[in-house]
Amino acid sequence: QVQLVESGGGLVQAGGSLRLSCAAFGRAGSDYEMAWFRQGPGKEREFVGGISRLGGSTGVADALKGRFTISRDNGKNTMYLQMNMLKPEDTAVYYCAAGSRFGATQKKHYDYWGQGTQVTVSS
Repeated sequence: QVQLVESGGGLVQAGGSLRLSCAAFGRAGSDYEMAWFRQGPGKEREFVGGISRLGGSTGVADALKGRFTISRDNGKNTMYLQMNMLKPEDTAVYYCAAGSRFGATQKKHYDYWGQGTQVTVSS
């Protein structure tokens, strides 16, 4: 079993950057495929991007490519989401998730979830 804890959210102006972290406690982070999701006000939770167990493969939603980058450090059992050139539409609660299937875009394919971290982008 694993516990996931997100951090790094906050308030940022449009055009700014944030780096989110998701730390895994319990089993090693390398045991899982991991992903980031987000849920904006009044919206469905949507897939942001994922990273394979050893970090060799990453995938980011088409609309976010070029601005968002996912990485992981298995030595620290931590996954990261680097967000650049943030827009107001990026405002959401960001969640990390862990499961056994790389690249899955639906939340039902992930077994473990963090509590989320709020990202607010102002104009």
